[in-house]
Amino acid sequence: MDSRYDHTIHETKIYHLWQQADAFKPEVNPNGKPFCIIMPPPNANDPLHVGHAMFISLEDIFTRFARMQGKAALWLPGTDHAGIETQYVFEKKLAKKNQSRFDFDRKTLYQMIWDYVQENSDVAVNQMKRLGASADWSRFKFMLEPEIVDLVLSTFEQLHNDGLIYRAERLVNYSPKAGTSYSQLEIEYVERISPLYYIRYPLVDNPDEYAVVATVRPEPIFADTHLAVHPDNPKTQHLIGRQVRNPLTDAVMNIITDEFVDPEFGTGVVKLTPAHDHNDFEVAQKHGLPINQAITIEGRISELGGKYAGMKVNPAREAVVKDLTDKGLIEKVDQNYTNRVATCYKTGGNIEPLPLSQFFINVQPLAKKALAALNYGQTTIHGAGREKILRHWLKNLKDWNISRQIVWGIRIPVWYDLATPVNQSIVLGFLDEHKKFIRGTWSELKSQGYSLEQITTGLQTLMAPKTAEYTVSRTSPGGSFIQETDTFDTWFSSGQWVSNTLKTNQPTDFDKFYPTTIMETGYDILTFWIMRMMLLDTYRTGQSPFQQVYLHGLFRDEKGLKMSKSKGNVINPLDVADKYGADAVRIALVMGSTPGQDSSVGESKIKGMRNFSNKIWNAARFVHLLKEQQQPSSLSAVERPDSFLKSLDAEFTATLNQTITDITRNLQNYKPGLAAEIAHNQFWHWYCDEMIEAAKNDQLSINLLESGLQTFLTLLHPFMPFVTEAVWQELNFDGLLITQTWPKTSE
Repeated sequence: MDSRYDHTIHETKIYHLWQQADAFKPEVNPNGKPFCIIMPPPNANDPLHVGHAMFISLEDIFTRFARMQGKAALWLPGTDHAGIETQYVFEKKLAKKNQSRFDFDRKTLYQMIWDYVQENSDVAVNQMKRLGASADWSRFKFMLEPEIVDLVLSTFEQLHNDGLIYRAERLVNYSPKAGTSYSQLEIEYVERISPLYYIRYPLVDNPDEYAVVATVRPEPIFADTHLAVHPDNPKTQHLIGRQVRNPLTDAVMNIITDEFVDPEFGTGVVKLTPAHDHNDFEVAQKHGLPINQAITIEGRISELGGKYAGMKVNPAREAVVKDLTDKGLIEKVDQNYTNRVATCYKTGGNIEPLPLSQFFINVQPLAKKALAALNYGQTTIHGAGREKILRHWLKNLKDWNISRQIVWGIRIPVWYDLATPVNQSIVLGFLDEHKKFIRGTWSELKSQGYSLEQITTGLQTLMAPKTAEYTVSRTSPGGSFIQETDTFDTWFSSGQWVSNTLKTNQPTDFDKFYPTTIMETGYDILTFWIMRMMLLDTYRTGQSPFQQVYLHGLFRDEKGLKMSKSKGNVINPLDVADKYGADAVRIALVMGSTPGQDSSVGESKIKGMRNFSNKIWNAARFVHLLKEQQQPSSLSAVERPDSFLKSLDAEFTATLNQTITDITRNLQNYKPGLAAEIAHNQFWHWYCDEMIEAAKNDQLSINLLESGLQTFLTLLHPFMPFVTEAVWQELNFDGLLITQTWPKTSE
């Protein structure tokens, strides 16, 4: 053996050795008990970050442990198309060329993004292999493969047939910057200091008297329909039933009562702008109030805004405040008001609640099935109280908006018959043969001489009113039909990932491996993804998709600070793997970790684990030398007390047995962080520091020491697969370590 372990020499060679032996396939143990993990699919075109490295490490540990226990272990890999995120990244590339998505029809744009993803699709996969992922790559899946898409469409059809899909105009969370709507789970609330304006609404019966409203958003006041007060608030009793004038339009508005009003906020009087506030929208639905849209999907003031029409939100706010000030209708401004602002989790831009006709899932029947899986122990959550959070969401989940106004994704299989009178007002946007953008209702475009074929060829957008009639179909029902341009929410397709990946691989995979043994991922996507899979996969199959859920925590730096590019404390797992070895990265991330809790990691910890790799190598090298140079003891057989040697051998065996028991128990109980600590400490401090020294002094059998080394290599293999396999091969032990049997305690 070389004098030191060099990961750059061994890691690639060993990974090829495993692949050549087909060691990653469950068929290695064809008669074994099924064990299955479905890999959380990283974005197909994105490089891995430290969170990815954690799930790769943990899932590989679970898989290697199961494989060595003789189970038919399947770790099924794949990548996600990541609809909004991928399109957003691609649009930034277009912007560098002074182009945008609006320069292309949807078919052309889709193909451009497809080509971009295919060019970069190997990035994540190669990096996972670099970290030692023993996934069965022959079963690799991509979210937009035809077979996967077909199953996603069938789920939509089944939901629709069961009456769980409906189309309605609701207030949705819309990002003008991203150009699409989001579900309630994808909104990030940011705390900000904003001006709070106290605005006077003159009372109709006494113009010198005002109802004063506090708001951070004065720009849509022209779309206000009513004011509201709490029915039991004594401070505002005198306003009930009276009328005010809109301070921008002079329109007469009634003051109504509703218990949603917080008497402690501002003056206890609120303005109702139902098209742009979720609470206001619900009140409007209850009281039958009009919905006046003040802001467009482009983030500009609508035509209702008169002189403000076409302005972006912030300039419009400044203009409205100036006009109200000039009228003497701003009573005061609190410049230090703290509020929570809804932002787009991807672009960081503000979310605008907007009324749009979208497709929704009635989630409560699905949520009941998911809750039943938790109640009856079909699925167990490992992660510091995260089950309580999951239950809360399932009990309070609102209907799920699955429509997304993007191109990159699975197109909703809905068609509108343009020959139907009610569909004449569908608004279509397309590029003509001169790449000029044309927009209008179907009746307008038809009268201007545009054909359906022209529109379909250059189609970009379609906006159907809430009264539009539609047909669910995977193919065109006829020549006068046009397909919905919205795509499914990415989480709708990935919410079926477990069942769909198993159904589209080997013919027996679904029956053999579903429900899967464990799902491992970060707790930050518990509600994004785990919950959606429990909703959709349970609905489709009648069984929860996984028996166990292991939620790892997020990573902070060595000082406990959140990692961010701006702080310069982000660790690139591939960079440090190149520097210190993949094994060092893996065990540094896992050792000491607790499910559901954040942990700290820094380069110094990874460097320390590189030293542990060297410790394993050097210990093995020394044992090998001892074995080769084995000589009779310096004491004669007569002089040496055999009872002393035998007692130490027995102590060695007992301690090793206990180590096997402790590591095995912790892995079986999904405590890999504790198992890694035991393996590390026992090998370094007991085996190396004590037992090797004892063997040097003829106090321990060399054969027993070598046998113990083999056992430790096996115990350490799931955590540090490269160095342990390298040692195994260097010492010419039988076969591949990856397929060895997990050690059992000896008598």
